[in-house]
Formats: sequence, structure tokens, C-alpha cells
Amino acid sequence: MIQGSTSALFLLIFSIIANAQVYAEEASVDPQLRQLLTDAINSSESFDDRFHAEVWLLDMSNRLQRFVKDEKTRLTMLKQIHYEASRSGLQPELVLALIEVESHFDTYAISKSGAQGIMQIMPFWLDEIGRPDDNLIDMKTNLRMGCTILKYYMDMEKNDLHKALARYNGSAGSRVYSNKVLKALQSHWYQS
Repeated sequence: MIQGSTSALFLLIFSIIANAQVYAEEASVDPQLRQLLTDAINSSESFDDRFHAEVWLLDMSNRLQRFVKDEKTRLTMLKQIHYEASRSGLQPELVLALIEVESHFDTYAISKSGAQGIMQIMPFWLDEIGRPDDNLIDMKTNLRMGCTILKYYMDMEKNDLHKALARYNGSAGSRVYSNKVLKALQSHWYQS
């Protein structure tokens, strides 16, 4: 009985290794991207472990490629988004969906109403917090403020995404904006 179990276990392990090698050959990850991921993973503070970081960064980098062509920029952006979302207690994928709708990942975006940066923060917030000289085009500053604001509205609305997103957008009572963000979340950012 033990010999049969050992043989079955050996076959299972052999099958897993063979499938992993086939997957690795099919994926054919660019060596430069692999190095960028390795550097991002090694310097990341927001991931639970190296494997989680590698899987998330590779998956989201592939998804983000249609918006941000440069690999290094993508990985820097993803690492910062993950860090700020996690720091605030938000799902990084939700923040990615919001950014897609707000700015299409354009860190230099400025709206008709004057909102700035990747998460479209209104400049009056800088005066409100006593930091009028901060730069909302700076991705770290913008993400820190945007995630903090979104988390505040999530808490205020007891995690009701529609209401919190509407507050974030300044469209309370309407679901147009929140539906766009949730559609982007479901279509592009949720991990399957």
C-alpha cells in the first residue's frame, strides 16, 4: 500500500513540475521585466510575501500594459498603488479601477474642474491640510491623498461602494460614476 501511494505521489509531483515548465515556456517573460519585477518585489513593503508580490505584480502589470507602455513605470506605479491602498485598508484592485476611470493612469491629468493627478485630487485639499506647496501631480502624494479620501468615504458609508465612490466623485445620489468604477473593477482588475 505504501509503495503504491509513493508511486502516485511521485507521478503527481512529476506532473506538476512538467506543467510548470510548459507554462514557463509559454509565458516567456521578458528578462528585463523579470528583473524589474524582482527589484520591485525585493523593495516592496506592502506584500505579505515574495510569492504574493511576484504573482500580483506580474498579473497587474500585464493588465496595466494597455494604459502604461513602459515596464519600469508600470511596476513603480503598481508597487506604489498596492502600498498606499494596503496602508489605507483598501483593495488595490479597487484603487486601480478608480484610477482607470479618473485618469486612465495619466499622472499629469487635470480635469475641467481642476482635479489633478492619477486619482484626480482637488487642490483645495492641500490648503485644508496645511500643505499648500505639495504637488498633486507627484504620484506618491496623489495616491496617499486619494486612498486616504476614498477610505474615509468607505468608512463614512459603511463600505457601501456606490455611496462611497459617489462621494469621492462629488456625485452623491447618482450611480453613474460608481457603476463605471465597478464595471472597470469587474472587467479589468479582479483576480480570478
